[in-house]
Amino acid sequence: MIAMQYSFVLPADYDMDVIRQRIASKGHLLDHFPGLAFKAYLSADRDSASIHSRENLYAPFYLWESSEGMNNFLCGPSFEGLVKSFGWPSVKVWSVWQASLSAEMAAARYATREVIAIPPFAALSELRERESGIAQQDIVSQGALAAVTAFEPGSWTLVRLRLWRNANDSLHREQIQHYEVGHMSVPGLQR
Repeated sequence: MIAMQYSFVLPADYDMDVIRQRIASKGHLLDHFPGLAFKAYLSADRDSASIHSRENLYAPFYLWESSEGMNNFLCGPSFEGLVKSFGWPSVKVWSVWQASLSAEMAAARYATREVIAIPPFAALSELRERESGIAQQDIVSQGALAAVTAFEPGSWTLVRLRLWRNANDSLHREQIQHYEVGHMSVPGLQR
């Protein structure tokens, strides 16, 4: 599996209703996309009372079953339309260590994403095992609807994405980005 995200930082005075309307009108287009486990249509409004964000963001997060689905999307008309609207993004990809996805994840309304530097010479097998435990704890103890942990060995970072039914006020650390989920495309749950 492959995790993927691109993010557009929007001006401080940007009307975030434009993003919400885009998600509402286009979100369903990937509801049956081959090779896609899920796409979380994420945005962050710096003026929102329900989430904490320093910036206005449009930052969808994808979980691909294989590189074929990801490549078909990036080379296809949906991504081309995005580029025409917002510009050429830097697309981040991570190799998935674990993905715990509940049948209820389509009900997610909030998400958190944390990117963490992996220290040089870290014992990766131990880190992977520890991260699986953290993901399970977030599901069992914190109520996450989905927990994805992945790593990228070029920059030696790992990413933790969690999907939530409600905003999670206990997760307010500097490195955690909070998002609203405008739509969930979950074709992987339908297979």
